[in-house]
Amino acid sequence: MGNEFFLNIDYTTVNLTGNRAVATTVNGQIAGPTLVWQEGETVTLHVTNHLKKSASIHWHGIILPPAMDGVPGISFNGIAPGETFTYRFKVQQHGTYWYHSHSGFQEQTGVYGAIVIKPKKREPFKVDKDYVVLLSDWSDEKPTTIYKKLKQMSDYYNFSQRTVGTFFSEVKKKGFSKAFSDRKMWNEMRMNDGDISDITGYTYTFLMNGQNPATQFKALFKKGEKIRLRFVNAAAMTFFDVRIPGLKMTVVAADGNHVKPVSIEEFRIGVAETYDVIVEPGSNKAYAIFAQSIDRSGYALGSLTPNKTLLAKAPQMDPVPRLTHRDMGMDMGSMDHGGGMKCSSGMKMDKKSMKKMKFAAMEAQQYPITKLPMKRGVQTTMMAMSPKYRLDDPGVGLRNNGRKVLTYADLKNRYSTRRDRKPDREIILHLTGNMERYMWSINGIRYADSKPLQFHYGERLRITFINDTMMNHPMHLHGMWSDLETGDDNHLVRKHTIIVQPGSKISYRVTVDAKGAWAYHCHLLYHMAGMFRKVVVA
Repeated sequence: MGNEFFLNIDYTTVNLTGNRAVATTVNGQIAGPTLVWQEGETVTLHVTNHLKKSASIHWHGIILPPAMDGVPGISFNGIAPGETFTYRFKVQQHGTYWYHSHSGFQEQTGVYGAIVIKPKKREPFKVDKDYVVLLSDWSDEKPTTIYKKLKQMSDYYNFSQRTVGTFFSEVKKKGFSKAFSDRKMWNEMRMNDGDISDITGYTYTFLMNGQNPATQFKALFKKGEKIRLRFVNAAAMTFFDVRIPGLKMTVVAADGNHVKPVSIEEFRIGVAETYDVIVEPGSNKAYAIFAQSIDRSGYALGSLTPNKTLLAKAPQMDPVPRLTHRDMGMDMGSMDHGGGMKCSSGMKMDKKSMKKMKFAAMEAQQYPITKLPMKRGVQTTMMAMSPKYRLDDPGVGLRNNGRKVLTYADLKNRYSTRRDRKPDREIILHLTGNMERYMWSINGIRYADSKPLQFHYGERLRITFINDTMMNHPMHLHGMWSDLETGDDNHLVRKHTIIVQPGSKISYRVTVDAKGAWAYHCHLLYHMAGMFRKVVVA
């Protein structure tokens, strides 16, 4: 903890898989050092680039002047080889955040680390111990090699393809007619219902605080203590589903901001998101901190243990998930997971039904809409026919799994947003792609061919994303907060990264309070080149 930090980006030989490989690291380590700041103080960070290429560091989710944001081509020129760039800004927030390179594929090869900001005021809960749990994905392959393979064959790393054998299994389960119909639909769309992750455990080793599942990260506790675990997803491409078998988790913060406590058994953490949870181990045994990849091709593993020599075993992974009609925006019925939402006069409405009514009400809200160019062509071969708000949907692979899984609908700001300004206008953005050619874009237009988005200083925006693809996209707006609509306008949740599920839509509000140029993009590293926009606030 302090006000001044010296960070060196350099090449470092590592062995994370049993083979030696060259990483790009911060101060010689993976993950980079955790930076501890104090809310209200000014921090100075001297970043020296020892690489042969330009480098950078972006302070993810941190509110700061655009010149300090660390995005080459947007806010500064990058840090040339052999040079030092000094970042200096006042810390205006508290909570769990992280930092990473915004140059090339350096984030994939090790330039990332956590940030913990101590609050000015006492937090609304007490803990006995506090640990960062930083998740990431590592490959011995060079990122340029991975990207080249994806461009040549987008499903190169996907071994969840359907075969003749799986077809016969489906016939036994569904009957021939239904199995044949489903297979025919996916074939006609030239899509695969197993396309959950572009890059899998075939090349990735999943890490927890830089440790692989064999070496394990260890968090020590004494029976009866309250432990805060600050989860950060610093992966390049991997969503993780996190649970600690035998323990309930109480979510107390999302993306650095306090939320009303929610008791859960599992949560999905998208790339670039952070969640703080509190656990209370009731036995002197080792508990597994288990983070399985969304496609179930591997996992990161740690132990919450009373003794460093006592390690937990990984639970069995869940079955490989399959996309459904709903995940392609083809569910023309309700927003329910299993049937229509019917309501007639005199029918008693339970809480779940009321929540769905609130989501449906979002459709009816009207704001002046700014229309942006939209192209249907080589950049986009997919389209959601009937996208819905699905905030109460835990997502593919987590539905009806017998555990209480966190959803966005569960998140509520601890503080009232009742008097927050209503939006002045709405911008609708389609997330688009061509999976066969591995091309990603917004509104069918890749970043290289796009014009900047124009935000007006002082306005209140409503941004609506429609995901026309079959993949989850974590969308990150630099420089400004995103107030997520979850069906309760009185407690809008403040986040910096919003997951847009396949075939769905989602809306959030942005107070445009930061002049300058900002980046806006999908945080999946290999999508970012196309699914990216420059935002100009004037």
